[in-house]
Amino acid sequence: MPAFRGRAGSVLTQPVNTPDDCRRCGVCCFSSLESYVRVSGDDWTRLGDAAERVAHFVGNRAFMLMREGHCAALELRHAEDGAAEFFCSIYEQRPQICRDLARGSPECGGEREMKGAGLFRLHDVR
Repeated sequence: MPAFRGRAGSVLTQPVNTPDDCRRCGVCCFSSLESYVRVSGDDWTRLGDAAERVAHFVGNRAFMLMREGHCAALELRHAEDGAAEFFCSIYEQRPQICRDLARGSPECGGEREMKGAGLFRLHDVR
């Protein structure tokens, strides 16, 4: 069972409800908050031409653009087995906060617990 370092060096084990594949979960990409995913200056630069399409400013701070309750970069695709999957259209350029969220980490488990792992239906993503 993977372990993660928590505050003060404590070891936290992987949550029981860890998704088998992030592409079949997507919970971390959903929010109704316009300031859900912070985009730093380095993130904006890394986003390149996509920045204007998927990010926006609230005051003098940049955030990922949320559309219909999910990140504007989130797409729905179908795997070879026909199952629907979430897909990040800017995966290689995604913000650091998205890079830092590891599947099965305590933060991942918190997102799933707070929002409900089965809350989102794939057909709601456009």
